Amino acid sequence: MASKHAYSRSTAPLIRQIQSCNACAAHLPLDPKPVFQFGIDAPILLISQAPGTAAHRSGMPFDDPSGERLRRWLGVRSESFYNPAHFSLLPMAFCYPGKGKGGDLPPRPECAKLWRSQLLAQLSNVQLTLLVGAHAVNWHLHKPKQNLGDLVADWHRRWPDTVVLPHPSPRNTYWLRRRPWIEDTLVPMVRERVADLLGSSNITP
Repeated sequence: MASKHAYSRSTAPLIRQIQSCNACAAHLPLDPKPVFQFGIDAPILLISQAPGTAAHRSGMPFDDPSGERLRRWLGVRSESFYNPAHFSLLPMAFCYPGKGKGGDLPPRPECAKLWRSQLLAQLSNVQLTLLVGAHAVNWHLHKPKQNLGDLVADWHRRWPDTVVLPHPSPRNTYWLRRRPWIEDTLVPMVRERVADLLGSSNITP
């Protein structure tokens, strides 16, 4: 099942353009297949890196163990996470970029240059922006001088509008274990904020 979108008539042509984009096809290991979820009225905007192989196959963002951990952090069911009335899921690049030595390659830069500002300009109700991982942080916070760990620790500075989160990949498990305050302090705050925006019926027990 591919991810759904909720948009206005004026936004529909832009969504179709993105879905058929092949601007960086020559640099991709697989055929272009943009994976994202756009909700024009969604209160939560989640910015991540780029889809992995599982998301490429299914057409659903975070359709992998990283997504399971992320949804647990947010305290939401899959039905809510994949509801464009609740979440816009906009990675920095919409197509799988391929493998590198330490994991997936960085997002292709063409995607953000072509589409990012246009999409963000259409969002009308964002009340919480979640920046997941360094690539999302560098673009949206304009390459801050702090490293990712310090930005996560400094969460209260941007609260309640913007939250920096580490990538939920299993590769980051050791990094997360060294920072237990993320699960003990930040995650409960994020869950409470998400519940306030979406209503308790969409939150996991």
